Amino acid sequence: MSATDLQDRDVETPVQGEGEQFDEENRLKPEFVRQVRESLRDDNEDSTYDLVEPLHPADIADLFELFEREDRTMLAAAITDLMGSEVIAELNDYVREDMLEALPPEAVADIVEQLETDDAVQLIEDLDEPDQRAILSQVEPGDRAAIESALTYPEESAGRLMQRELVAVPESMTVGDLIDYLRKSDDLITEFWEVFIVDHRYHPVGSCQLSWTLRTPRDIALTDVMKRDQTLIPVGMDQEEVALRFQKYALISAAVVDESGRLVGQLTVDDIVHIIQEEADEDVMLLSGAGEGDINEPLRDAYSARVRWLIANLGTAVVASAIIAFFGAAIEQLVALAILMPIVASIGGNAGTQTMAVTVRAIAMNQLTRSNTKRILLRELKVALMNGATVAVLIGIATALLFTPQLGAVIAAAMIVNIIVSGMAGVLVPVAFERLDQDPAVASSVFVTMITDSMGFFAFLGLAVLAGLATV
Repeated sequence: MSATDLQDRDVETPVQGEGEQFDEENRLKPEFVRQVRESLRDDNEDSTYDLVEPLHPADIADLFELFEREDRTMLAAAITDLMGSEVIAELNDYVREDMLEALPPEAVADIVEQLETDDAVQLIEDLDEPDQRAILSQVEPGDRAAIESALTYPEESAGRLMQRELVAVPESMTVGDLIDYLRKSDDLITEFWEVFIVDHRYHPVGSCQLSWTLRTPRDIALTDVMKRDQTLIPVGMDQEEVALRFQKYALISAAVVDESGRLVGQLTVDDIVHIIQEEADEDVMLLSGAGEGDINEPLRDAYSARVRWLIANLGTAVVASAIIAFFGAAIEQLVALAILMPIVASIGGNAGTQTMAVTVRAIAMNQLTRSNTKRILLRELKVALMNGATVAVLIGIATALLFTPQLGAVIAAAMIVNIIVSGMAGVLVPVAFERLDQDPAVASSVFVTMITDSMGFFAFLGLAVLAGLATV
């Protein structure tokens, strides 16, 4: 059929996200969500099913996340036929865990068997060990062995993430042999982009994209057309490093190998997209001390994740308060000091946060390493000098007009000092955590805030005393 014939055909293709259920930003409308909730509470399962049935699995997952825990159980019972593996895989981790706990092991096992290995592992890895055993006992032996093997690898490693379903053929094949194999084999995975070529030890020696296979004469050996330069992923590699390699080398898929170099699985770019999002969200939440920051996170977990950093921040705030107390007499003599102090600390804190965010991102992206730390430090020092000078001129002129020229000079000097110190702290604190093998996003903000506040108060009040505006 030609392209013209296809264009002439009167075919309507539904587009996901369009219709009365969605708003202009492709979100479920409050009216639609309320309609489904009312239908559930009226025990009208048929009406509920008719409302939900047209939705894409990802939108059904979104609908679950908009409901309270009790309503989710009722919704799952009303749309049992729609609760396939695609919906379960799209659910938020906390919501999915609640749903799985409400389902019998046999039902969860049926869902697991529909999923690829990586999705199946993600489905059950956060469940309690007794629940895992109960579910796996209902799974087919082959699938159970693959899942149990994946669970032996560390969390957030390539071994946990990889798919064991792949296409691998011996290096002795020709292109024609490969095409015949792909057409005749009934147990191959349904979606793949490249074929891995292996030697007699099952070590990957190359890969061949399907597009190359289809465009190459049948009698050509695979070893003559395969890509020998591969990016092999060690099975124990952290998922963040895996994502960086996919980004750096523009990979669509990559082979995963064990310690002996044997092919054990593959990673595909759709898995990496989720990893990149997870890692970005995690770093943002860690910088703020908000834990996982998930609105579906249990209250107790959210409380414990946040309160410990607030307590740590309370301790560091005492340092700044001690500096203010030391200059208490000076503040009493010149009330303008108390008025202007928060400005110095606030601007310094913002400058430190900016530099810290840039540094943490650079570390996460492998842009800041031991080989260029000095250069980055000097760069941020120059930025801090320019920023400090600009802000100092503005605040100095304003203070001179409102109070005295001498006080304007003092606050301008203090502003330059604090912004420079803030810039250095924004680099050195995350780098220090990274050198200590700690996540630089975890506690950097607490210590950077302490340094900027303390130095801001000390510089401003100290310079005021040195200038003779007040005495200690």
